[in-house]
Amino acid sequence: MPDFYQKILENNKKWVENKMQSNPEFFKNLAKGQSPPLLWIGCADSRVPANEIIGAEPGEVFVHRNIANMVVHTDMNMLSVLDYAVNALKVQHVIVCGHYGCGGVKAAMGNTSIGIIDNWIRHIKDVFRLHQEELLAIENEDDRFNRLVEVNVQEQVLDLAKTSIVQNAWKNGQKLQLHGWVYGLNSGYVTDLGVNFSSNDDLDKVFQLDF
Repeated sequence: MPDFYQKILENNKKWVENKMQSNPEFFKNLAKGQSPPLLWIGCADSRVPANEIIGAEPGEVFVHRNIANMVVHTDMNMLSVLDYAVNALKVQHVIVCGHYGCGGVKAAMGNTSIGIIDNWIRHIKDVFRLHQEELLAIENEDDRFNRLVEVNVQEQVLDLAKTSIVQNAWKNGQKLQLHGWVYGLNSGYVTDLGVNFSSNDDLDKVFQLDF
């Protein structure tokens, strides 16, 4: 661990030097503020770095990460990030990005108690329940696992659209689009699941809020 710790300190110095060589004003400009066009809600998995996946520079992506890229309506952390991104930064896109091989989704498919995370992944079990007819019809467990990763992302995008934060932005005429992606650990490519929302007209009437 001491060797690793020293290594990351040295890596930081090299990174700064490289940035300064390519653009001497890089950090001076970065310190002036941020106006990212994108909020990324992704998994906390160390193999899914938001900026690197899409080739974005610092300042281009506002990021929130948690276990299994969840949008939980009682999660004040996520809601605070979403509120700031939408109302202060005026992002134009929100991407929920899951990934194949997600440990949180895998755990939700089983019955083994892991610890406090059991309470978190219960939300994924609810997703399974909503889609169980389709999922249980998939005989191959790996295929079923992959499909649960996908439908979990779809449900999280829907949950984003249900929030008062997003719906109020739409009411005020703000251009805000929600998207669902899945990242392939073994390929590096993302798959756009085609689940997109750009107004509350895309929601069932019961979820549409009047302001």
